[in-house]
Amino acid sequence: MPRSMPDAPTLLKAAMKYLEDELMPTLSGYHRFKTRVTINAIAIVKREAEMIAAQTAAEGARLAAILGHGGDTETLSAELAEKIRAGAISVDDPALRAHVRQSLAEALAINNPKWFDR
Repeated sequence: MPRSMPDAPTLLKAAMKYLEDELMPTLSGYHRFKTRVTINAIAIVKREAEMIAAQTAAEGARLAAILGHGGDTETLSAELAEKIRAGAISVDDPALRAHVRQSLAEALAINNPKWFDR
């Protein structure tokens, strides 16, 4: 069945374009600041809509490799946390460190991609 409307990232991009190109130039002070905050929030939601499925799948694969079995990502993540707390997986484990590093990079790609430009 054909889509009757654009997907969420396309709609969010259109809203951001209006706010940035048409509304922002007419504002000053408090309302300009709050509009900038709104644009940033919409940008985060847009990036999440575009990236979350691939990131969740990648995280699940990393967790399955560390734990030695599959499952849904949320359950595997909780299991990993419990194993770390119990000392069954060392915080110095190279696979764990790589997983945490990659998970943080993926979160920053959504929440604040400019952080990588530093």
